[in-house]
Amino acid sequence: MKLQGKTALITGGSKGIGRAVAEYMLDAGMNVGITGRSMNSLNSVTDELKAKYGNRIMSFAADVRDYSAQQNAVSQLIAEFGNLDILIANAGVGHFSPIDEMTHEQWNDIIDINLTGVFNSVKAAVEPIKKSEGYIITIASLAGTNFFAKGSAYNASKFGLVGFTQAIMLDLRQYGVKVSTIMPGSVSTYFNGHTPNDADNWKIQPQDIAELTMDILKMNPRTLPSKIEVRPSRPGGK
Repeated sequence: MKLQGKTALITGGSKGIGRAVAEYMLDAGMNVGITGRSMNSLNSVTDELKAKYGNRIMSFAADVRDYSAQQNAVSQLIAEFGNLDILIANAGVGHFSPIDEMTHEQWNDIIDINLTGVFNSVKAAVEPIKKSEGYIITIASLAGTNFFAKGSAYNASKFGLVGFTQAIMLDLRQYGVKVSTIMPGSVSTYFNGHTPNDADNWKIQPQDIAELTMDILKMNPRTLPSKIEVRPSRPGGK
């Protein structure tokens, strides 16, 4: 895909992987819309990116649990830039506890954001992406194939997300739409209340996932990398 002038929507785009992908896309000459739940965080990031890239960046307060908010973000982005070519479904949360301690609120939050939220984002974007024969990339996790203690809800959401993504890949390729899922291991982000720091230098960096995303988008259209696992090369800094 030639990326210059293409338009992308990134959920969870105010920090971490989403923000890194946004910057790489803007560097490539693309138009970008980012969403998040906090307009304060979005405004800060958008102001910073506009200072560097001009009006090719937009932001929308759009909780992925709210389908109408996803529809609104897609509509506004198309109204501004004329099309939608790429969706990066990146928004996600994590709560980790054994099943006997996990609350219904924690379970629902994870499933509603990590799984139903991706459905909402894809559903809102799928028709314009079919028209542009574009690309959908979901950001899953190695937790989508490797289960672990205290991860029942998170594992369920990511196993489900990987299955969802592979199924819609089969649904949509007849329209010329490509669908991939990226499954990172430990990434240095603000996920689950963590603050990135120097001790994270062994981890995957958000820029690494952004670079991988761009490489996927640039691949020859005859080839589809449908599921990609990504790990730190030296776990735990060893």
